[in-house]
Amino acid sequence: MSNDKAKDTAAETVETGGASRRKFLTGAAAATAGATAAVAAPQISRAQTTTIKMQGAWGSGDIFNEYAEDYAKMVNEMGGGRLKIDYLTSGSVVKAFRVQDAVDKGVLDAGHLVAAYWYGKNKAASLFGTAPVYGWDAHMGLGWIWYGGGQELYNELVQDILGLNVVGFFCMPMPAQPLGWFNKEVNTASDMDGLKYRTVGLATDVMQAMGVRVTQLPGGEIVPALERGVIEAFEYNNPTSDRAFGAHDVAEHYYLGSYHQAMEFFEVIFNKDLFDSLPDEHKAILNHAAKAASSDNYWKGLDRYSKDLQWLQDEGGVKVHRTDTSILEAQLQAWDSVLEELNKDAFFKKVTDSQRAYAERVGYYLHSDQPDYVLAWEHYFGKLPS
Repeated sequence: MSNDKAKDTAAETVETGGASRRKFLTGAAAATAGATAAVAAPQISRAQTTTIKMQGAWGSGDIFNEYAEDYAKMVNEMGGGRLKIDYLTSGSVVKAFRVQDAVDKGVLDAGHLVAAYWYGKNKAASLFGTAPVYGWDAHMGLGWIWYGGGQELYNELVQDILGLNVVGFFCMPMPAQPLGWFNKEVNTASDMDGLKYRTVGLATDVMQAMGVRVTQLPGGEIVPALERGVIEAFEYNNPTSDRAFGAHDVAEHYYLGSYHQAMEFFEVIFNKDLFDSLPDEHKAILNHAAKAASSDNYWKGLDRYSKDLQWLQDEGGVKVHRTDTSILEAQLQAWDSVLEELNKDAFFKKVTDSQRAYAERVGYYLHSDQPDYVLAWEHYFGKLPS
């Protein structure tokens, strides 16, 4: 059959959740190195050659797609020709919100996404990204993942509670996401009441608790939805992605600073059967590449986001604002009400208890030790937007 027809068939298998497990892609295609491996020097790996088919949840023009490509490049370079990721952009096989299902069923070998995209299966999923604020950021959140028990709780959710054939790692501590794009000024929480707004994950619950009417959409559908009137305002993630979407062509006001998604990071997932079949050295590469990507992606993000924010303001004609404190306070109150309800679920509370304890301990150290960087910045460069 043609490639396009094959993709449609594979995507239909995932979308319908049917019993068929036919794979569009042959994961972990192994070809032994033959006689060459037999005579290789001891320090040269004798592991089989493996190609992993990974799809991201990001369009080709999004910097998130670059981050996914960066991860794949790191794996390929460390794999030395014996381990390779063949990366595909969103929609190549399945839609953005269906990547996890495709990996679970073996239609894809791997995926690059955010956990908020599948929180419909269990709202605790969003805790591994759009977690409660607790005065911590994504760097601290990844510390909780790697050293505070977060990875073990994620494994429990994915494999024991949901029964998914998936393993995953996390990377890239994202800066806090802006409140977003609006065609009018929003100076108080009441200005947002009844507004049709796009976000995802637990941020949906938080914004709804503030009286906002929320629609969840993948990134590529945001601007068309705004143009059709499906939404009136939106947030996505950062100035670079927003500029690429053409957000400045459809909205005039850009509000920075928000508690709805004050921390998030990427999730890199693999089909568990495939991952378990890999040599230990390949498993280690996939794991450690996530840690390497965390730093590289973050540094790239700081450079690109700051440049594109300047462009949006200076050349794109956008009015950049700092979100008013009254809105931030309303978000904190909304988080309280959302957590009061969701913590009735035993596992959800188990995760938030772990996060809260980590954030309290680590935050006490960091917030006590860090000087006021804003004070120093304004001393040299002037006042920030208000």
